[in-house]
Amino acid sequence: MSELAGSLWFQWEGHAGSLLGIALLQGLYLLGVGPLRERYGLSDGIEPRQIATFTAGVVVIFFALTSPIHVLAENFLFSMHMLQHVLLTLVAPPLLILGTPDWLLRPLLRPNWAFRTARIATNPLVTFAAFNMVFALWHFPALYDTSLTIEWMHAFEHALMISTAVLVWWPITSMMPELPRLNYPLQMGYLFAMSVAQIIVFGMITFARHPIYDFYINAPRVWGISPLADQQIGAMIMKIGGGVLFLSIIIYIFFKWYNSEEALRKADAEEHYGSDHGLDGPTLEDGYR
Repeated sequence: MSELAGSLWFQWEGHAGSLLGIALLQGLYLLGVGPLRERYGLSDGIEPRQIATFTAGVVVIFFALTSPIHVLAENFLFSMHMLQHVLLTLVAPPLLILGTPDWLLRPLLRPNWAFRTARIATNPLVTFAAFNMVFALWHFPALYDTSLTIEWMHAFEHALMISTAVLVWWPITSMMPELPRLNYPLQMGYLFAMSVAQIIVFGMITFARHPIYDFYINAPRVWGISPLADQQIGAMIMKIGGGVLFLSIIIYIFFKWYNSEEALRKADAEEHYGSDHGLDGPTLEDGYR
């Protein structure tokens, strides 16, 4: 078993469907920001950092679904499965959104029905409910255990999680004025609510007195981690990982909000009293850089 445990860190494998989906996602993006952009005059250009940001999101998905984390998650450890879910739902989706320019999505929303559907799908109440319902549902033991034994079902689980995660991050990271972000105070409240919702789900897993997932009870043990300890570590990964991420973003948003308000205040003071009063400082544009 020690040889097995050591070799797991070097095992990379991915299901054909996952690899195809990842390649299709990156390929369609590059097609859109390259040849299609030029052919249909969607934009004069795209910032390299946006391409890098989107590609980073795709790389995170690729890493989560093909690296040793994936091998450990599918065969041995609940904790590695939770680390995989952190990458798929909390790290990759905001990168994908931030890397997608608004002009690339705008043609898809030209039909009235498409725009109305998008408005509903990106409504914060809808996104919050959809993601947390999907997340909680897939962690019910019966469904969770079954998905690990049926390949297409597990792939569907991940696809559904990633899709609803993109929606849940939209009110925070949207690049489209037509489907805007929440204002700063609501963004902070939204993220706080997200952290509370995750605590509820994983609090029950953390404080369970016995292992609740039969798949991992019967899995070969690696590194001497018991099924119950593995379960508790996994829940802590999601709670702490999600909590630290949400708190970090809340702090960032708070200072961004403060700086924007300060810039507006100074700009308003200069407008009313003039620069002769010595009210020099950052301009409105400086506050949003």
